[in-house]
Amino acid sequence: MGFEALNRLWEGVRESSHDFRASTDIFPSLDIDKTSSTLDLRAKGAENGKLNRPAPNAASPDEVEQRIVSRIEEEKAASYQVLEDQFQTFEGRLRNLDFEGQFGLIRQANASSVSDFKAEVASGVDELHGLRRDLKAAEDEMSSFKAKHNLDRAAKVSTAAAQAFKIALIVFLVLFEMIMNGSFLAKGSEQGIVGGVTEAIAFAVLNIGSALLFSIYCVRFLVHRSLFFKLLGFCGLVAYICIALGINLALAHYREVSSTVLSGAGAEVISRLRNAPLELAELNSWMLFAVGLLFSILAFIDGCYLTDPYPGFAGVRKRLDSARANYIDRKLELIDNLRDIRDDHNAKIEEIVRDLSGRRQECAAIIAHRTRTVGLFAEHQSNLERAANALLTIYRDANRAARSEPEPGYFSQPYKLERLTPVVRTSEEWDDAVLSGRIQAAQAELSEQIRRIGAEFEAAVENYHKLDNIFPEAGLGAIQQA
Repeated sequence: MGFEALNRLWEGVRESSHDFRASTDIFPSLDIDKTSSTLDLRAKGAENGKLNRPAPNAASPDEVEQRIVSRIEEEKAASYQVLEDQFQTFEGRLRNLDFEGQFGLIRQANASSVSDFKAEVASGVDELHGLRRDLKAAEDEMSSFKAKHNLDRAAKVSTAAAQAFKIALIVFLVLFEMIMNGSFLAKGSEQGIVGGVTEAIAFAVLNIGSALLFSIYCVRFLVHRSLFFKLLGFCGLVAYICIALGINLALAHYREVSSTVLSGAGAEVISRLRNAPLELAELNSWMLFAVGLLFSILAFIDGCYLTDPYPGFAGVRKRLDSARANYIDRKLELIDNLRDIRDDHNAKIEEIVRDLSGRRQECAAIIAHRTRTVGLFAEHQSNLERAANALLTIYRDANRAARSEPEPGYFSQPYKLERLTPVVRTSEEWDDAVLSGRIQAAQAELSEQIRRIGAEFEAAVENYHKLDNIFPEAGLGAIQQA
């Protein structure tokens, strides 16, 4: 089902809110020795000292000292730009947390998830309503059939194993009779047992097939409530007896005739059946007749028990069982589907709840990182000031050692770096106490959402079962297994 708002919120939770790697090594220290060598401070200090420059009465730094200060100011400006870039990164990461957007999606999910779940439930109720009406129609058909035919028992329906056994018995009877008849008829066949089996196929299929047809479609009418159908069933029984005797007598006579007559065996068999049907000269012929008749009777009995003996009763029972199975199976599928939807919804809610706590912790970590970065920048400015004084000292010491006149008075004054004060924009940031309260409220709403979905699931199951009260099941009794 949909849960579109919840899914959008859940997908947002699964995405990372930033793509950075935290590092505190933001402002590298200035290498004093390398800078001194680059600016050639000792040589220039000694050179200017020999010329007694700057003059003893000089009040401002000379060109070399100004270059040192300029180098320090450039480093300060570059570091401040790095700090501003870090502030931009922190602001982007804080914006990506998007608490207000998350809270809005949570409200939207809370408003739509229950409606989506109810829509899924309603669709299931409509589908089950139709299936329950079909089941009620099948139950009414069964009740009407039993009342019409004065039946007070359950239909006999074979289990799958019993049905398979009965069919296997019929197949066995056909195959065995074919082989047996073939061995008996091989006496007069030029092709031996193979030829006998080929000739016996028609007799075996006709013998077993006629028994099955009469047992299933004719003799069963003996138990019918109608006298007309009872008479029809009796006629079918008489016809079966006559046909079974006739087929097996014909087979026995055919065995004797085929061993002595090269052609026209069929006409001779018919003549014998008309004039002397019971005159069989050989014991094997009587054995063939008895075994064939036995197989026919076994097939006839098996056919009677393939289904309920009362005509039409088993068909009504099967339609009822099919309608009941369709209804019950679909109801269980719909309940399982709703359970999966509920569990999926709750799992996503739990992940969203954990994500809110994680976002709050990340927010606090970002702000703490930003505060540390501001501190690192202040410390870096102090390091730059010390570096500037160290570089000036190198230059002034070399200058002082080479001078023949007194040094300027400002040589003894340390350099003071003008500090830059970072501006941290916090107007759009969440207050931690306010954020904590909003998160707790959102988590409470999500927990309530889980409870409501659970309640809707229980109500849906109850609604599905109410259909059984709207269409109560008739007291048709249990299925009698055969």
